[in-house]
Amino acid sequence: MKTSGRIFLALISIFYPLLWYCGRDNGIFLWLAAAMCGLWLIRAAVQKTRAQRAVSLLLAAFFAAVIVFRRPDSMYWYPVAVSLLMLAVFGASLFAEQTLIERLARLQHPNLPPEGVRHTRRVTRIWCGFFIFNAAAAALLAWSGKHDWWALYTGIISYVLMGALFAGEWVYRKTVLKV
Repeated sequence: MKTSGRIFLALISIFYPLLWYCGRDNGIFLWLAAAMCGLWLIRAAVQKTRAQRAVSLLLAAFFAAVIVFRRPDSMYWYPVAVSLLMLAVFGASLFAEQTLIERLARLQHPNLPPEGVRHTRRVTRIWCGFFIFNAAAAALLAWSGKHDWWALYTGIISYVLMGALFAGEWVYRKTVLKV
């Protein structure tokens, strides 16, 4: 997938909650589900690893099921699915030799010292906790039918929380760890 395709998929995914919330009463769910399904299928076709392909296919299957069963209310569960998949990716890396965060850190610091490795493992656990919280919050709001709050949380607040977590870790790393 070209860079423009990745950017488009990222933007649609980011704005998905607001697109869905604003268009849910106008019969947009089939169009949005079809677009998301198609984008995830395209992404699956060009992924480099089997795990990335599997994640993309799972998300495409989610939207295909929405289309087949014509259940617009299930569209609220996409952010939950994404958080759970991210939890699976980050969580699985805790059982690998290198966590996902460590692999990313080694792109800038190939000779990461042992304290850096411990830090990346700790940060990976923190992100896992965030994804658990995020999935639970989105699920609770979807399940309770508080769709205004769901749109606000999944479309804005969760991104602010992610940004705060990312920025907080960066500040900690630069000021305390001096890396």
